[in-house]
Amino acid sequence: MDTLPLHPKIVHLPIALAVLMPLITAGLLIAWWRDMLPRRTWWIAVALQAVLVGSALYARETGEADEERVEAQVGEAPLEAHEEAATVFVIGAVVALAAVAAAALIKPPALALGAAAAAVLAALVVLGLGYRVGQAGGALVYQHGAAGVAARAAPPAGGPATADDDD
Repeated sequence: MDTLPLHPKIVHLPIALAVLMPLITAGLLIAWWRDMLPRRTWWIAVALQAVLVGSALYARETGEADEERVEAQVGEAPLEAHEEAATVFVIGAVVALAAVAAAALIKPPALALGAAAAAVLAALVVLGLGYRVGQAGGALVYQHGAAGVAARAAPPAGGPATADDDD
């Protein structure tokens, strides 16, 4: 049975998407603006930003589920800093999703391109917010010993011996 917390397994997806979204949105915007790709390809950005939002919400939920177990080890202040950064990250990701979706839904091409440019800027802001969350989470693990809580809960390498191991 896997006793490691779910949160560290989940958090990497929204952070990776936060890193990629400025590149993806900028690339799609340039390709759309130069008529290298049709406008409908912008829906790729909408879908990926929606995955970022969904995975960020799930990561936040799993973090809250693990909070009580880790708080005794690391203290309340570092956890609060990480949680607050995560909340701002989720809000920023939702705002960026609104900007990305607006660019896909606005009819006049000039306005849609302007909304897409705003979406690129929003993706850059989300990247910065993701950096803050990751920095606070890294401090929990590497400075405050949060990983030690999971390590103490995990069975030794190879797990406990069973009767079948005698063969």
